Amino acid sequence: MNAQIPAQVSSALSFADWMAQVQAGMEAVLDRFLAPAAVAPARLHEAMRYTALDGGKRVRPLLVYAAGEVFDAPAALLDRAAAALEMIHVYSLVHDDMPCMDDDALRRGKPTVHVKYDEATALLVGDALQAQAFATLSAPVDAELDDAAADLPARQLSMLNLLAQAAGSVGMCGGQAIDLASVGMTLSLAELEQMHRLKTGALLRAAVMLGALGGKALTAQERAALDDYAHAIGLAFQVVDDILDATADSATLGKTAGKDAADNKPTYVSILGLGESQALAEKLRGNAHQALAPFGDKARRLRELADLIVQRKA
Repeated sequence: MNAQIPAQVSSALSFADWMAQVQAGMEAVLDRFLAPAAVAPARLHEAMRYTALDGGKRVRPLLVYAAGEVFDAPAALLDRAAAALEMIHVYSLVHDDMPCMDDDALRRGKPTVHVKYDEATALLVGDALQAQAFATLSAPVDAELDDAAADLPARQLSMLNLLAQAAGSVGMCGGQAIDLASVGMTLSLAELEQMHRLKTGALLRAAVMLGALGGKALTAQERAALDDYAHAIGLAFQVVDDILDATADSATLGKTAGKDAADNKPTYVSILGLGESQALAEKLRGNAHQALAPFGDKARRLRELADLIVQRKA
């Protein structure tokens, strides 16, 4: 089952129906690319599936498919890109929840991997999901496409490089390192933005770019517009996360609420206050919409996802 919805069908769906169909398809895609739980080592594969399946909003895969829709990317390539990106994201959550990092017991409404299994298994789950992400995105897809493009291998190589950069020391891992080093410190707004541009924004940008690159090589103008959009939603996502951590409860969030304040972490709310943080999120939503103007109605789903990111309650 593909998670990408044909353009003629997608255009007729409400945003809620489109999102539900992509999310359901994403479960099937992840199921296909993850090893069955019965395959040895069974406990490791079971734990990988426990954390990757049946959970989360799938915001990053949704962005992959929405951007792919703008550039008419083939379903087979988008499925692999979305699955790979979600595996990287999930591995980061598994490691982030471990005692050596944020030491959390709840994720997506269920016990975290190190609580459900043990710390060693959680470490290996993250390692294995990261490796599986690159195996998934790098596998040949020619046989899955009716009209494989001559530049497909080069396109996949560009996508692999993009994902590696987004996940590494100049992306997500680098942002997490800054986050850990910033506990108890007072950061400027610029320093906080830089931290979250790496920790949260890098994978969100990768989602947009992976979807777009699945369809074609981007012009400088297209890349700049998508970068502006990704920058806006990346910061907005973190601003809203900080707002929700300060205002929502654990049952709503599916993770421990109030943990940032308890751990003395710098956040947008702690620096700007709640009201200014909410105003900043709305401003960033407007910036995201403005960045998509060159793409017209084909970017409808990307606009709707910007609204979802800012207006979500969990």
